[in-house]
Amino acid sequence: MRARIIQSIRRFFVEQGFLEVETPNLVPSPVPEAHIDLIGTPRGFLHASPEVCMKRILSAGFPKIFQICKCYREGERGHLHLPEFTLLEWYRSGADYGDLMADCEALICFVAGELGLGKTIQYRGKEIDLKAPWGRISVDGAFSAWSPVTLKEALETGRFEEMIVLHIEPRLNNSAPVFLYDYPAPLASLARLKQGNPDVGERFELYMGGLELANAFSELTDPAEQESRFKKENDIREKRGKKPYPIPSKFLEALRTMPPSAGIAFGVDRFVMLLTGAEKIDDVVAFTPEEL
Repeated sequence: MRARIIQSIRRFFVEQGFLEVETPNLVPSPVPEAHIDLIGTPRGFLHASPEVCMKRILSAGFPKIFQICKCYREGERGHLHLPEFTLLEWYRSGADYGDLMADCEALICFVAGELGLGKTIQYRGKEIDLKAPWGRISVDGAFSAWSPVTLKEALETGRFEEMIVLHIEPRLNNSAPVFLYDYPAPLASLARLKQGNPDVGERFELYMGGLELANAFSELTDPAEQESRFKKENDIREKRGKKPYPIPSKFLEALRTMPPSAGIAFGVDRFVMLLTGAEKIDDVVAFTPEEL
């Protein structure tokens, strides 16, 4: 079933005119992120995402690209996490995060159709209706509806993730997929800020059956702003007693020629869980770390 799902994903993108690319897993300078610890080697780091190299390909003039690859994070292990996992990423020039929402709806319906599942899937005893358009709720709206503290308070006290995990994600276990969108600017990561509302970044996460499945951006293309964000992430790492990561200077250089575009990281292992009804990520990979 896993093989059939991955083959269907690939067919979808090929039929949509995307170019499949391959980029190195071992890189000298990754994206610096305060909350993600990478696996280091004597020659560099195993990437947590292929985005740096894929955006350089986008900047070189290839407008629609995708990749299915292994990614790595130090210390991640749980019923939804592995230190080595499979990501699907795709990027489109001339697009924004709204276009990626439409891509997600089309991709998931296509794969479900190829597997003979139709417009509904069953996951953990709940029926999920795949018919588009799917639900959308802003981060601000979700905090107003469900969080015991305001979004402003959560950001100021460092409790944003706590509120998301304890109070918002459980409410996203709906009978249809949901896009949680417009993240606060301090959490915009590699996303551009929203025109007319610079307090938020054009970022969304996709939830299905209570699982976070994807993280997407309208891409930031300002190299100076991106470098500033990288330095802030490294500053946070140092304050927490962690080593900063090298700044990916060649990526920043490539941003100068990157067109307006959008990109997304989509969890293949979790997608397989959803389509097979698996309870934990261990059930959808050939080997867990403990079996090696």
